[in-house]
Amino acid sequence: MASWPTQRQIVTDVTTFARHKLWPWTVEEDEEEFEDLDELDLRRIPFSRHIVAVGDLHGDMPNARRVLTFAGVVNDQGDWSGDVDFFVQTGDIIDRGDDTILLFLWMDRLRAQAARVGGAVLSHLGNHEWMNAIGDWRYVYPSELKTFGTIAARQRMLTTGRIGRSWAKNYTTASRLPLHPSLGPPNTPYPAKPISLHFQKEDDNLHFRYEPQINELMTHAAVSFVHGGLSPTYPELTPFPSRINDLSDSLLAKLQHRAQPPPHPPHPYPGLPPTTTAEEARLYGTNGPLWYRGWAMEDEESVCSQVDEVLSKTGTRRMIMGHTPDFHNIQSRCDGKVIIIDTGISHAYGGVLSALSIHYTLEPIGDDESQRWIEKEVVSAIYADRQEILVSDEREVVGNFHHFVS
Repeated sequence: MASWPTQRQIVTDVTTFARHKLWPWTVEEDEEEFEDLDELDLRRIPFSRHIVAVGDLHGDMPNARRVLTFAGVVNDQGDWSGDVDFFVQTGDIIDRGDDTILLFLWMDRLRAQAARVGGAVLSHLGNHEWMNAIGDWRYVYPSELKTFGTIAARQRMLTTGRIGRSWAKNYTTASRLPLHPSLGPPNTPYPAKPISLHFQKEDDNLHFRYEPQINELMTHAAVSFVHGGLSPTYPELTPFPSRINDLSDSLLAKLQHRAQPPPHPPHPYPGLPPTTTAEEARLYGTNGPLWYRGWAMEDEESVCSQVDEVLSKTGTRRMIMGHTPDFHNIQSRCDGKVIIIDTGISHAYGGVLSALSIHYTLEPIGDDESQRWIEKEVVSAIYADRQEILVSDEREVVGNFHHFVS
């Protein structure tokens, strides 16, 4: 029975292959170790990827642990289980509860544990993280503030302290997660652009141009994650998600490195810094990816008439978001093209505990020359007492989707 390649093995093998084939002079020191590179086992083997996503947690560590445990992300001790490839959290960890510090430190611990075994944690900033970075503390409980000690200590922790540094390093506002590694690692920008490179080695001038070549059926084999939603009229959708995340990085840096204003309330709302650009302001606006609610609030006809255009621009098959809670179920719209995963997990809301699961497989059929594969994607809502399939898609694709196995 063929074994499934790990994420780390795929990344390592593809990187090694590229270095040896395209830039051989960069690997002279380990040439002997890879002298048999051309004899890599290129058999067509099955591939699978398991993704679990969770919405707003709002300061509730016990319920967060319950959800991640029954979803298979962590074991009974709260450590990374190794049973999923990617865990995605769509923001709003902060506010409405007391466990801010515990939750953010736990996310960082899971991130490190996952990386050691080839998994990954993708974390997002929600509108409430941004509110706190701005100084809008309307939903900060007095009991939560006590866990930091003082207002000044909380401000330091969210700016230059451990949580703030993690926001800057590990958190994005948007993600694009490919279902298959042939589309690149997470957050590879779409649309892909040709790369022109020039090298000079000794007396030789070397020119190289890379033109992305991906099977047409697979170009959109990816999923987007944001906190609020990707509005059809938001002008910074492409390249996705790099344009949004570049703006996010620059605005967050301005907020974290300014003199921290006294929090609102009771003081006046501080607003964005004077150096905020129009593009950065739009990021935090009601039509931006942090606050937009159209996919959850508009009628089905309106939503489904607009969704394909956004999916086309972002190179994805479905959009997954939190922010707008339904306290009973994960909501799937337009045959699973739009999925809203905020179910009010925190005790502040009293909603149902839930997680979203995506199981993706790519299995070879026919002989090797035909390069035929069956691609299957099963999207399920997981609850403490049941699991419901939201989408089950299967299609045949043709292409060279070898996974390098040494």
